[in-house]
Amino acid sequence: MARSSNRLLAALPANVLATIQPHLKPADLAFGEVIAEAGSDVKRVYFPHSGIISLVVELDIGVMIETAMVGRDGVLNGGAALDGKVSLNKAIVQVAGAASVIEVDRIRDITDKVKVFRSLLIRHEQVLFAQSQQSAACNASHTVEARMCRWLLRMRDLAGDDVTLTQEFLAQMMGVQRPSVSIVANMLQKAGFIKYSRGNIRMLDLPGLEEGACECYRTVKAHYDRLLDA
Repeated sequence: MARSSNRLLAALPANVLATIQPHLKPADLAFGEVIAEAGSDVKRVYFPHSGIISLVVELDIGVMIETAMVGRDGVLNGGAALDGKVSLNKAIVQVAGAASVIEVDRIRDITDKVKVFRSLLIRHEQVLFAQSQQSAACNASHTVEARMCRWLLRMRDLAGDDVTLTQEFLAQMMGVQRPSVSIVANMLQKAGFIKYSRGNIRMLDLPGLEEGACECYRTVKAHYDRLLDA
C-alpha cells in the first residue's frame, strides 16, 4: 500500500491505515469553498493531501479572521467525529487542493474499535486548539510584518513554495486592512524574501522569512512535529 501524502494518515501503523483506506473517498477542494459552517451538523471528515483549509471566526461587523490552518499534516472535523455532531468553526478552502474524505458515522465506528486511530485524532485536536490559542496571542501582540512571515511559512509547509493568493484574501484571513498587507508584501519583496505577482506568492528566502517571523511559527511547527513523530 502506498504511503499517504496526508502526514496524519501516514503516521498510522500500516495495518490501521489498511482498515481505514477502503472507506476513504477522493474529493476536490475548490478555492473559496465552504466545507463547514459553525453550528452545522458534521457529515464528513477531511484528510487533505494538498491545499489548505482555513478555520475562521465571523463577527457581526462583517470581519472574518482565521484561527488555524488545516493541511496535509492534519484533519478537519476529526474531533466532531469522535464526540460531537456539530462543527465549532466555519471552514473555507484557502488554497485549492485534494483530500480524502470519510463519512462521520464510519469514522466513529472505526475509532471505537481502533484505539490508536482514536488517540491520534484526539492528539490532533489538542494541537489544533494550541494553534488557535497561538494565533489569538499572535494577532494581539505581534506586528503585521512578523505575522505575515509566520503565516507565509505555515502556508509554505502545507502547500509548497508557490501559492496563489490575493492580497484581499490574505488581509481578510489576518484580520488587517489590505493597505497594510500591500505595504508589508512590498517590503518582503524588496528584501528578496518573496516574489509577488498577480495573486501568486513565491517564497524565495526561507531563512529570511524565519528571521522575520515571530516565535509563533516555530511553536506551532513544534506541536505538529511532536504529533507526527510520536
